[in-house]
Amino acid sequence: MTCVLPAAGPAAASTSACTHHWSGPQVCIRLDGRNEWNRVTAIWANPPGSAKTRNVWLTLDGKRLGRAETARRVGKTLSYTWSAFDTGTDTKVCVQFAKINRVACDTTKYSGVPGSV
Repeated sequence: MTCVLPAAGPAAASTSACTHHWSGPQVCIRLDGRNEWNRVTAIWANPPGSAKTRNVWLTLDGKRLGRAETARRVGKTLSYTWSAFDTGTDTKVCVQFAKINRVACDTTKYSGVPGSV
């Protein structure tokens, strides 16, 4: 289950969503871009202090994309950002960290405003 935060307008074309659990791991996904071109960021918002890295997977419409990437600690979070690529529009994009059963998802949208990341 995810909780979608309000999306920015077409000029910013960014959205984010987080798992909707008040205890345990909080996993988030952020999409930055326009239309079918997006950068995807996976964020583990509350990892234990001992966690410095963790594998993370990206899926598009339920199909795993490539291999696991290594998220690294940035301040109090672990995160990884994939370079901008053609995610398509109306695509369900999800991220999942290794050893965590929570998945954060968001859906790409067509903003009607041309441009790229």
